[in-house]
Amino acid sequence: QVRLVESGGRLVPAGDSLSLSCVASGLSVNTHIMAWFRQAPGKERQFVLAITQSDGTWYGDPGKGRFTIGRDNAKSTVYLHMNRLKPEDTAVYYCAAAEFGDISDRTSYRYWGQGTQVTVSS
Repeated sequence: QVRLVESGGRLVPAGDSLSLSCVASGLSVNTHIMAWFRQAPGKERQFVLAITQSDGTWYGDPGKGRFTIGRDNAKSTVYLHMNRLKPEDTAVYYCAAAEFGDISDRTSYRYWGQGTQVTVSS
């Protein structure tokens, strides 16, 4: 059984940094495309960034310039490092895994975590 469990979300002031973790079980994070998406209230789920099996990084608009992704194969964990957070970054952040497909398309992802809430105060 595959499980993705996110953690690290919390309330932070604007300008701060925050790192999220996604621990995977039942799959190998280095044999899947591992991605982060986010969803703000009343909005569509949005692609943030992803890391591929060959360590390539793909950035969605929210992730460009301020966010990075990392992977620790030994810990079966994927990280999202966010810098210079803004109130508009407030959302539930989801970890997702796919074997192949359009990296930025949420329909490519078979496995999802339950999400972790990030709130950025102004």
